[in-house]
Amino acid sequence: MTAFAHSVVARVERYAGPIFTVHTDTVTMSGGGTANRDVVGAKSAVGVVAIDDVDRVVLIKQYRHAVGGYLWELPAGLRDVRGEDLVTGAARELAEEADLHAGRFDLLIDLHTSPGFTDEKIRIFLARDLSEVPSPDRHVRTDEEADLEVIRVDLDEAVAMVFRGEVTNAAAVGGILAAARARDEGWATLRPVETPEP
Repeated sequence: MTAFAHSVVARVERYAGPIFTVHTDTVTMSGGGTANRDVVGAKSAVGVVAIDDVDRVVLIKQYRHAVGGYLWELPAGLRDVRGEDLVTGAARELAEEADLHAGRFDLLIDLHTSPGFTDEKIRIFLARDLSEVPSPDRHVRTDEEADLEVIRVDLDEAVAMVFRGEVTNAAAVGGILAAARARDEGWATLRPVETPEP
């Protein structure tokens, strides 16, 4: 079956802020008519599944106001540094949020976080050969990051946390499950960090 070529016939801008925008598109539909679709245009992100030499994954617990509570997540952040390549951004986030450097990065997965209403995507890297950022060089955390809790959990236990509903952040769920599967396949599914985005 040939995919229908949807097209935007009108757009109304609703909001423009520093992190995301909102607009309403009138889009041609497969059934012959049109429909209005609200879209959040978001800066994309990078995330890191950091695994140490005893198969533990680094998780952070961070307050997320939109859900009114703390979530277990991966070290991650917006792609908001102009000209920064994705793996460099991932390394920066790992250092800022978990006080860690990695000697090796591989591409794990690409995700659209919630394509029903936003174009946001996240590229998740696997980081290994971990070492601590020296204390004097550590990032000073503020705002929601000021009380980050950083733990290391056995990768199989992190998978169990997903299935118990203790990890619900979409990037963390995807990254943890992908890392466990990649490990079980001897890391054969990993891609080079410079692989073009889909």
